[in-house]
Amino acid sequence: MGRLNGGTNAGKQHFSHDHILKLIANPTETLTCNACEQPNNTNKPFYGCNTCQYFLHENCFNAPRFLNHSSHPSHPLTLHHPPYAGGYYICNACGSDGNGFCYNCAACDFDIHLQCASCPSSILVDKHTHQLELHFGSPDEDNDSEYVCDICFVTMNNDNWLYYCAGCDFASHLHCAITSPEVGVFPKQHHPNPNSSRNSNVNEVVDMINSVNDDHDRLIAAQIAAQIDARSRRAMLDLV
Repeated sequence: MGRLNGGTNAGKQHFSHDHILKLIANPTETLTCNACEQPNNTNKPFYGCNTCQYFLHENCFNAPRFLNHSSHPSHPLTLHHPPYAGGYYICNACGSDGNGFCYNCAACDFDIHLQCASCPSSILVDKHTHQLELHFGSPDEDNDSEYVCDICFVTMNNDNWLYYCAGCDFASHLHCAITSPEVGVFPKQHHPNPNSSRNSNVNEVVDMINSVNDDHDRLIAAQIAAQIDARSRRAMLDLV
């Protein structure tokens, strides 16, 4: 499975698992992280319990338990792990379901994937010459406009996050803008869009993660394919 960190590897306790997790310094097999649900695509360290086949990327192991995220300024978010009451949750960021860890606000029924919480405030993509800015919903204040992803050409849910270039009216799903499983290795300094108050503090989560695990690569932010939240659409139709 990999090389344990010598005889001094006493391991560490994590709130999500009953047993001590030991550091796997150089994994030689494909391991899937129980937190972000992503495999190890490189030889980056994991923490693991062989008995239960429970594994966490080192970065996911060190994710903060409590988070003030600018996508949900009303309340702090708490890091939760399965099982969930319905078997899964729907991510308010990308619209897809999740079975791993999530940041949750119980009062507002608000959930986001661990990796979605670390999305950078701006990003460059091959399909566009300008930086795309992260928006926590429709860039249209009236929420009347319909946006189509300019990368995959699928209509986007206005309730989900997206990357957008206002000058060119170029929009992208999170998972279309962030395609590599190695994204999430974010720079320490971020420069949010000064024209968008909604995005002014989006790098808060990255700064917090940096402060917890400053010597390691940041959280993997590979996005799960966005899905239309059928429940939200049914609720909207009921209001018509």
